[in-house]
Amino acid sequence: MKSNQQQALVSVQRQVRSNAQADIIDDDIVIAEQAIALVYNGISHAVMMATPANLLDFALGFSLAEQIISQPNDILECEIISTDLGIEVQLSISSRLFAALKNKRRSLAGNSGCGLCGVESLQQTVKQHQILAKTDLVSFIVVKQALAKFQQQQVLNNQAGGVHGAAFCSLSTGQIICLREDVGRHNALDKLIGALALNNVELSQGFVLVSSRASYEMVDKTIAAGINHLVTMSAATSKAITWAKQHQLNLIGFACSGRQVIYVD
Repeated sequence: MKSNQQQALVSVQRQVRSNAQADIIDDDIVIAEQAIALVYNGISHAVMMATPANLLDFALGFSLAEQIISQPNDILECEIISTDLGIEVQLSISSRLFAALKNKRRSLAGNSGCGLCGVESLQQTVKQHQILAKTDLVSFIVVKQALAKFQQQQVLNNQAGGVHGAAFCSLSTGQIICLREDVGRHNALDKLIGALALNNVELSQGFVLVSSRASYEMVDKTIAAGINHLVTMSAATSKAITWAKQHQLNLIGFACSGRQVIYVD
């Protein structure tokens, strides 16, 4: 069986053109992108374009973030099947949870930038989450320390480029406890959430750091996971800021070595 890294990378032939020299034809490594279908009890619920690695983490994190399940043990079985069209992650859940899933009437068909594809009404965009406990912000120094380690630990992005990263970092030291990568920012966060759940990581001791912007969906997934802090390397949208404030999520944007933006009331 291929390793996660082998599954995530593909070798292609390229032709490089420039003014300085003759064209060069050589091999290049690019990030893999495939259609991944999440199938619950035999019924396809979501099809996302994603990197075909850490798929158990992805399925678990997506299921938790979408409130299809509430704990890892709610997934009774998981089988990953490759087809000519893509990959099916076949999940078995209880009849009670499956009935609740069908009642949501939500069938997604999204790409790597899609957060609400398939939602049938405006009412379905409003999710119900518990308000997070009020906590102090992650310190400037700790965020800076995490950022210093973040890029070098993004193995796939360093090899292929074009890959988003999502990491869970220590609140006290900035040490990266867990990191997942994917061609889609939502997918990378789902994979991280799934990995944290599988490994019983204490969520109160860390914060999420992502390479992308803070969209509503990124904020919502963090809240659903029960994590108090989200730090992003790019901007935040208006809905993301509002949703974070409503749920007491500490949101920091434009994080870099010398500057961080805190969204306050």
